[in-house]
Amino acid sequence: QVQLVESGGGLVQAGGSLRLSCAASGSIFSIAAMHWYRQAPGKQRELVASITRGGSTDYADSAKGRFTISRDNAKNTVYLQMNSLKPEDTAVYSCNLKFLSWEYWGQGTQVTVSS
Repeated sequence: QVQLVESGGGLVQAGGSLRLSCAASGSIFSIAAMHWYRQAPGKQRELVASITRGGSTDYADSAKGRFTISRDNAKNTVYLQMNSLKPEDTAVYSCNLKFLSWEYWGQGTQVTVSS
C-alpha cells in the first residue's frame, strides 16, 4: 500500500512562486513514475508534469518554462516548483504514482493565485 501526502499549496499573488511536495510511503517510489495533476472548479483534471524513475520529465504546454518537476528518491518525495504563477493556475494539485497496474493518488493541495 502506498500513501501520498501533498503539501506546499497556498495563496500567492500572480507572478509569485510555490513549491509543492508529495511524500510517499512504501517501497516502490523509486521505481515508479510520478505525476502532478490539477483540477480547477468546473474543469477536467489536467496532467501538469511527469517524471520517470530515471528522471526524464514531461510537461503540459501550460507548464513549460514555468514549472519544474523533480524527485528525491532518498526522501521518497516528488516536487513541483511553480514560478511565474498566473490566476489560471488556480486549482487543486494532486500527485499520482503509477507502477504497472498500481495507481495511487494524494488528497490534493489547493493553490490559489490572485490577480
